[in-house]
Amino acid sequence: MANLGFVGLGVMGSEMVLRLLAKGHTVTGHNRTKAKAVRLIDAGMQWGDSPRAVAAAADLTLSMVTNSAALAAIVDGSDGILASLAPGKILVDMSTVSPAYSREVAAKVRAKGADMVDSPVSGSVITLQEGKLSVMVGGRAETFECVKPVLLDIGPKVTHVGDNGLALVIKIAANLSLAVQMLAFSEGVLLAEKSGIKREVAVDVLINSAIASPMIKYRGPFVLQLPAEAWFNVNMMQKDMLLALELGRQLDVPMPTTAISNEFLTAARAMGLVEQDFAVVFDVLAHMSGVKR
Repeated sequence: MANLGFVGLGVMGSEMVLRLLAKGHTVTGHNRTKAKAVRLIDAGMQWGDSPRAVAAAADLTLSMVTNSAALAAIVDGSDGILASLAPGKILVDMSTVSPAYSREVAAKVRAKGADMVDSPVSGSVITLQEGKLSVMVGGRAETFECVKPVLLDIGPKVTHVGDNGLALVIKIAANLSLAVQMLAFSEGVLLAEKSGIKREVAVDVLINSAIASPMIKYRGPFVLQLPAEAWFNVNMMQKDMLLALELGRQLDVPMPTTAISNEFLTAARAMGLVEQDFAVVFDVLAHMSGVKR
């Protein structure tokens, strides 16, 4: 069993900690808001007063925060993870951030004699709870082999995709499709509904048809009832879409469906729906179509 640290105990991070504890690992965790960690402490997680304290206590530290600025906040400074890294220690950052910035952090980690991989995941809270999460890893092959057993305790599919930053590229490539698929699904449902087919019937048919990806199967029903707590809100989804559009510009890859889907996320923000699950793009399109939820 491993001696682990975990910084960032949000919706996904906290569920990962529970899985790691259930597998018998020792976990020391930290979150900006300690109240979010109470149930994890009750489950056996040890509390670290700062990211630095977590990294000091652990051989392998995992982190999962919202964006590049949040990653900088937990890595840099006197209380940051870097302050406690030493030869032999490893940082596994599971955040979805700019690949270029992730490489910058990796260079700082290696300057301390430690190593880092980027390791974003594909899936939702439900996927994680069901043990079906997919994990991607970018970094040195030998470091990947060291962290793979721990990551397999989080999800059954762990893939080394190449050098640092490349796991983030493939994660961004996957996430842009989530919003594109959701918008296309919403168009289909509304076309059916305005033709006289009941919305619940249209949803049932479509999520059992050839177009039903795993994402559509679990998120399609959100057009009938949004979850009380967003699985992945508009703000987080748009962050990933903007990362995708920036990569597209850098690499000269046209991204027309990503661009239009991003505009619907902007419309959702303008309508005050930023904290809703990104499936709320259905409501934006429904409003434009003269249809009420």
